[in-house]
Parts: sequence; structure tokens; C-alpha cells
Amino acid sequence: MSELKLPELFGSRVFNEETMKERLSGACYQAWKRCVTDGASLELAAANEIAGAMKTWAVERGCTHYTHWFQPMTGFTAEKHDSFIAPAEGGRVILEFSGKNLVRGEADASSFPSGGLRATFEARGYTAWDPSSFAFIKEGTLCIPTILCSYGGHALDKKTPLLRSMEDVSRQAIRILRLFGDTETRKVTPCVGPEQEYFLVDKKMYSQREDLRMTGRTLFGAKPPRGQELDDHYYGAIRPRVAAFMKDLDENLWALGIYSKTKHNEAAPAQHEMAPVYTDANTACDHNQLTMEVMKKIAEKHDLVCLLDEKPFAGVNGSGKHNNWSITSDLGENLLDPGKTPNDNLQFLLVLSCIIKAVDRHADLLRMSTACVGNDHRLGANEAPPAIVSIFLGNQLEDVVEQIVKNGTAAGCIAGGQLDTGVSTLPVLNKEATDRNRTSPFAFTGNKFEFRMVGSSDCIATANTVLNTIVAEAFCEAADELEGSTDFTADANRVIAENLRKHSRVIFNGNGYSADWIAEAARRGLPNLPSMVSSVPSLTTDKAVQLFGKFGVFTRAELESRSEIMYETYTKVISIEARTMLHMAGKHYIPAVVRNCTRLADSVCKVHTACPAAPTGVQETLLCQTSELLTKAASAEHHLEGLVEQLGRMDNVHDMAVFCHDMIMPAMQDLRDPIDRLELIVDKDIWPVPTYGDLMFEV
Repeated sequence: MSELKLPELFGSRVFNEETMKERLSGACYQAWKRCVTDGASLELAAANEIAGAMKTWAVERGCTHYTHWFQPMTGFTAEKHDSFIAPAEGGRVILEFSGKNLVRGEADASSFPSGGLRATFEARGYTAWDPSSFAFIKEGTLCIPTILCSYGGHALDKKTPLLRSMEDVSRQAIRILRLFGDTETRKVTPCVGPEQEYFLVDKKMYSQREDLRMTGRTLFGAKPPRGQELDDHYYGAIRPRVAAFMKDLDENLWALGIYSKTKHNEAAPAQHEMAPVYTDANTACDHNQLTMEVMKKIAEKHDLVCLLDEKPFAGVNGSGKHNNWSITSDLGENLLDPGKTPNDNLQFLLVLSCIIKAVDRHADLLRMSTACVGNDHRLGANEAPPAIVSIFLGNQLEDVVEQIVKNGTAAGCIAGGQLDTGVSTLPVLNKEATDRNRTSPFAFTGNKFEFRMVGSSDCIATANTVLNTIVAEAFCEAADELEGSTDFTADANRVIAENLRKHSRVIFNGNGYSADWIAEAARRGLPNLPSMVSSVPSLTTDKAVQLFGKFGVFTRAELESRSEIMYETYTKVISIEARTMLHMAGKHYIPAVVRNCTRLADSVCKVHTACPAAPTGVQETLLCQTSELLTKAASAEHHLEGLVEQLGRMDNVHDMAVFCHDMIMPAMQDLRDPIDRLELIVDKDIWPVPTYGDLMFEV
């Protein structure tokens, strides 16, 4: 560990609230506090004092530059570094950083994805400081979390809509709490704990795989003799090289104030997980973006490469980012805590019924919120939830819901029990009232919902923006109906029962991996959007435009721009993958197979020359098999090349994305199939790249 002890190390690179208390005047600190908690405007004098304290603190720690750190629609973070220096008399420099530098910056908005909101010649965009996100130091630069908007005020980033949605769900949740006599809560915060899965591979082997370098996932690769069949990697002993990486990662994350809590091996070979402690959704999103960046940098220090793609290897589990979501008041009350007798907890039942209503009504939007190219290969692959959104409640709550649907109220509930292991020296364990269901996309897990569909490489802002907004709508409708009620208990029970009777079709406690569930979901009328391309239209339906417009989260123009960006992103990623496959096939695989064929032919000729009576059937059979597969690969290469050229002549983003999904993706698989089969029969010393076995088992 660093020379600092853990409590001193944690947050040592963050200009956090404790540091503000130490370095700001009392009046300035209170002004910042009111800005964050009440939305009060921050006067320039206070901004100047905060900027000066930030600069002094950062320079003391070796910083020479600052940057507005934001999250454009690329899904990554962006930063432009400016030094603190300013010219002074005599050719000297002084260090300056004003409140204006802190609060507002300018960026070239046309250079980031805008979905038509900004033309190339319309370049001006603004970054604005988010005072609720702490500044931090990264590699000698003071990083200031900001939003990004266009000259016309449109959101061009992921953070702005998230912040809007957090305010919306807070306002509507407070209305619900007021119905139950809570007059003190001033803010309700959605809290998130994103579990980050990832793969680690050897850096030298990675550099030999053009597909990994260009796309982040393997586009070719035969299944190795051993995968995850033995179930021995999950929670298994961590290899020394990986353990050293994890230790280094923890220390760097802790210094950045990130609550890295849990680390372990995941199900697939070379797959691992890091899970943080819960924090507010805005901070959780910032922290997760930082975590992914730090993972990649720390891996390189250990001659490793961190793969965040959802499906870097075919045939083994992919990686997700389980988004654990709850809502908590500023008095510390978790609105998703059912208590020991949830059937008697009227407030919890109203909140739960609203969430069930929201998820059922907007299942298409929730699916869209997790859409990325890599997730198409993961969702529904018997390792992750299907693309059909459903809710798992568990036996206890499902029983309560069934009673309410049938009778209007629930008279009782299933209680937890005890588990006796049969070993006298071990204690009797308290057992929860319900099991867990890892096949569910949206599972209740005691006092939170686990949204398991989010992809490992994706920014969690979109999923949480959608989740916050749809729940805010359901809360709003319940509050509209119940405010002014003359018989609140009866009316609340009626609203709960109506919500559950209309929307309980989305509840499913069974095996989400089964084919039977797909048929059952169709019978229930639940949407099944298996691909990113099929889910994008959900973003611009009249229902979605009305929802996001009502709560001020997105304008119609912002929704249409995001739709266009998603189509563009899909097309660009698939196009890059297809071109990479063509390059690898033409420059690596096919030449290697030709050399192998020549070796086999030489063997046949030399054996016949040396001993005409000696059998050469094995060589001849291999030569025929290899040549046949080589012909198929060459034909598939030619076909894919023609499709890529055809794509280049198209200009409609929707049509291009559909063409990529319907035509190019199958053609890519047609090229992969013969080459993967060739990997199993071509000599190891001729095969041009490391295999799956090399990549997954030599870390």
C-alpha cells in the first residue's frame, strides 16, 4: 500500500467536502452547501474563493493544469487541459484560476456526437461546473466534473439528463412521503452501486490480436478444450498477477474517493469483478467512468490489458454492469425497505406498485437504455438476462402482490426462516424470506432493485436517467390521485391494487433463460427487442417524447439526436469490425492456411518419393479439408467485402444500421465459421494469432 494508511489515502486526490470545510470561509462553504442541497445560485465571489482554494490545493499536490471533465455522447469522458500559468511582468508567470474558469468553459461542440443538433460550422459549446460532483486530481491535472451543452442549450452529454431526472424523482418522491405525514424530508436521492465486470489478458498476446486492438473483442476464435464448464473460476483463488493488479487498482480508486469494496473472480476464465459501495447516482456515474479508465491504465502497468467489451470471447460468459438502484431520503429512509411485514407497510407497497407500473409501461425504454453493440452478443445468451424486461420480486412479495390483486389488500406475508447446516459447531443461520434470481433483468434483492441488463462498457447514466424518469412519472400520477383524499388509507390501497392488477404481467419469478419464457412473455404482450437496432425506435415514440418532455429531461430534438447517434454508433462499430475481419482474413488467416496447405502437399509428395508404398491418406484428408474450408473463407471474405462497399454508398443512418444488422452481421459470421474450424486443424506454429486458450489461461 501507499505510505498513507487507508483512511488517509482515501479521497487524498479529491477536493471533497472535508477539504472545503478546511480551506473555505464559513460563509463560502455554506453558500456551496446551499447550492448543492437547495439549488441556490452561487455568487461570483464564492466561486472565486472556491476556485482559489482548489488551485492552491491542487498546486500543493503537483498539479500544473486544470480541465473541465465531461461525458459526451461517445460514452467515454473528455478533457481539455489548460495550465494555471498567466503572463506577468519581466517575462515571468503567475498561477491563476478564477471563478469564471471554474464555473464555465468552452468546447468545440461540433466535434462531439450531436445527432444533427450541431453542424460542423456551428462549433460553440459550453461546459458548466457540476458543484455536486467533487473535483479530483488525475495525473497532474485538476479535473472539474462538468456538463456539456450546445450554444442553443441542448444537452450534448450524459450527465445533464441524469441530473434533471434525479431532481424529478426527488420532487415526486417527496410528494409521496408527504402523503404519509413526512414533513421534514427535503430531498430524495436515487442511489446506485454498479458492479463492474471485466477481463484481463496478457498485453503481449493482446498486441498480436488485431481484432482486440481495433474493436475490443475477438472476431475470430475457436472454442478451447476447456472453458468455464468446471465452475472453478468463480470465486476461485486469485492468481498472483491478477491480485497485484487488483491491489494497485484499489489503492488508486481509493485515492480518488471511489468506494471500491469487493473484488473476485467471475464465471469465465480471465474474468473478474469489482463492486463499489452505494452512493448517489450522479457520483456513482462519475466514479464508474473513472473506474473504467483507471482499470485500463493500471492493467498496462502490470503488462495486462483490461477488456471491458460485453462479449470479448464467444462461448463463455460476457461482462455486464449490474446497476443496483434504490431511493433514499435525506433523513436516511430507504423507500425500498419493505420491513419485516411488507403487507402492512402501506408506503412501501405504494412505492413498489408505482415502480412495477413504471417498468411495465416503459419496458421498451429500459431495454433501449442498455442498448450498445456489445450487449447484443450478451443479452439472452444463457449468461445474462434476456432482452425481455421483467421483474423478479421473490416469494414473499409475489405472495403479497397476488393477495392484493385478488382481495385488494394482503392479510399476511411469508416470513423468513432458519437454516440448520447439521454441523453442531456452526451457528443456525437466519434465512431470507425469498431466494435470488440471477436470470431476471430487474430483480428485487431485499431493499433495492438490481438492473442486470446494463453492459460492462456502457455509461450507467442513460439507464439511471430512464429509470429515474419513469418512476417519477408513476409517483406523480399516484400523488395527483391521492393528494386531497378524504379516506387516504382506502384510496391508497385502491391505487396500489389498480397498479398491480394492470401491470403485474411484468412480474416473473421463473427462469428467464428458458425458451418457454420467451413464448410466455409474448403471450403476456411484453416487448422483445433483441437488438440495439430494434430498440432505438423506443426513444422517439410519442409516449417517450411526452414522458421526457413533461419532466424536462429531454426535448424532442434531444431525443431525436440521441436516436441518430445510436444508429450512427452501431453502423460505425459494425463497419470497423467488418473491415477488421477482412484485414485479418486477407493478411493473416488465409496466407497462413495457404502455407499449411503447401506444407501438407509437400508432405504427400515427399512421402511418395521416399516410399511410394507408404500411406498418405491422413495428409491428403487434411489437405482436402483445409482446402475446402479455405475456399469457403475466401468466398465469405469476398461477399463481406462487397457488403462493406455497398454500406459505404448509403447515407440514411437508420437504413445503414438495419443493413449492418441484417446483412453485414450474418456475413461476418459466415467468414468466422470456416476460419474458426481451420484453427483446429492448422499447425500451431503456423497459426498467426494467440488462441482463446492462450488468452484466457495464460494470465
